[in-house]
Amino acid sequence: MKQPQWVGLIGLANRARKIISGEELTVKEIQRGQAKLIVLSMDASPNTKKKIQDKASFYQVPVRWVDDRYVLGQAIGKEARVVLAVLDAGFANKLSSLLDDNMRG
Repeated sequence: MKQPQWVGLIGLANRARKIISGEELTVKEIQRGQAKLIVLSMDASPNTKKKIQDKASFYQVPVRWVDDRYVLGQAIGKEARVVLAVLDAGFANKLSSLLDDNMRG
C-alpha cells in the first residue's frame, strides 16, 4: 500500500529538523510562537485533544487531523505519536493542503 503524500512530507520536514513531537514540547512551541501547524491524531486522548486544541486556538495555530498515532509516528521514524508541531511555514502550508486533500478522500 502506497503511503499518503503527507507522510513523506512530514518525514522530510523531520529530517530538516522542522518537526517537534510530543504533547509538552508541542505546547511549548505553540506558546513560543514557533509552531506553524499542529498535526493531531484522531486517537489521541480526549484530554490531549482538548489541551492542544485550546492552546492552538488561543495562539491561532491551525490544527490538522490524521487517522492514527502509528501513521504519525511512522512518518517521523518513531513508534507512535499523537501530536506534532511543524516549525516551518513552507512545510506547514504544503502539509496543510495535503492533509485537507487527504480528509476529502
